Amino acid sequence: MKLLLLCLGLTLFCTHGEGSAVVRSNFDLEKISGKWYSVLLASDKKEKIEEDGSMRVFVEFIYALKNSSIFFKFHIHVNGECTELPLVADKKGDGVYAVDYDGHNKFHIVETDYDNYIIFHLKNVNSGETFQLLELYGRKPDVGPELKEKFREFSQENGVVPENILDLTSVDRCLQARDEK
Repeated sequence: MKLLLLCLGLTLFCTHGEGSAVVRSNFDLEKISGKWYSVLLASDKKEKIEEDGSMRVFVEFIYALKNSSIFFKFHIHVNGECTELPLVADKKGDGVYAVDYDGHNKFHIVETDYDNYIIFHLKNVNSGETFQLLELYGRKPDVGPELKEKFREFSQENGVVPENILDLTSVDRCLQARDEK
C-alpha cells in the first residue's frame, strides 16, 4: 500500500512538473489561448511604452485562430478612458507573427510555460524608423520576482537599458474594463 501511494505521489509530482516546462519552439497555440495580464514592458524607445505611448497596451486575452493566426484583445488609454484594441497577427513561421499597428510589427514568442507566463519580442518599422518592444504577460495579474528578473536580464541582453523596463503592475491596466462584460 505504501509503495502504491509513493508511486501515485511521484506520478502526480512528475505530471505537475511537465505542465510548467518552459517551451521555446513548436508552440501549441491552443495552450497559449486564454486570459493574460500585461506585467512588464521594455523598449529601446521608451516614449512608445510610457503613458500615452502607442505601444502601452494591456492584454486581456489571446485566442488561437484556425488558420494559425492569433487574435489579441488589448486595451489602451485614449483620452483617459480604457478603449478596446482588437488585433489579428498572421503567422509567418514557428512562433513568428506579423501585424500592422503603428507601423509594421514582426514579433516572435520567446518562451512560455503556458500556465504562468509568456514573453514576446517585437520589432516595429514605421516610416523608416525601427524600435523593439519586449513584453511579459502573466496568467495572473503579477508574476514572481525571479521571472521579472529573468525578463529584465533578457531585455538588457537585447539592448534595452534598465530605465526603459516598466513594471505595469502598479499602473491602471484597464482591469475594470475586463470586468465590464
